Amino acid sequence: MSKTLRLAPVTPANIETALAIKVRPDQERLVAPVAKSLAEAYVYPQVAWPRLILDGDKAVGFVMAFFDIDWDGKGVDFRSGLWRLNVSPEAQGRGIGRFAVDAVAAELRRRGGTQLYVTWEPGEDGPVGFYRRLGFQLTGETSEGETVGVLALPDLA
Repeated sequence: MSKTLRLAPVTPANIETALAIKVRPDQERLVAPVAKSLAEAYVYPQVAWPRLILDGDKAVGFVMAFFDIDWDGKGVDFRSGLWRLNVSPEAQGRGIGRFAVDAVAAELRRRGGTQLYVTWEPGEDGPVGFYRRLGFQLTGETSEGETVGVLALPDLA
């Protein structure tokens, strides 16, 4: 993993760069394109946190988190977590995804969160191994047909 990885907000100056982020063709069914994520961020600005993943000045991925969504629609169970993660094919296998998850976890901790949620497409060719290696535990739930995982965030104080 490069020591120059960082996140940057999506702005008018870099939106075309963000829209150009693609995953491998065999992964396209597993994660929505950046354009859909940015449309959702526009519709849900109070909860969406879209960011470009940069290695130096080169865009290598896109991550979008959500903060304090009403998970069950009943105003009882509010959750935060990873909404999307798109890593360019040439950047995969270099720790970019781990960096993105760690960055979202740090932002969630900064906001007082203690649990990071994620959903993924089930199946052997999906990202289950990646998330499990990062410490995500299965909740036993599904959301819109996707598997739900949670990562406990230890208090760093």
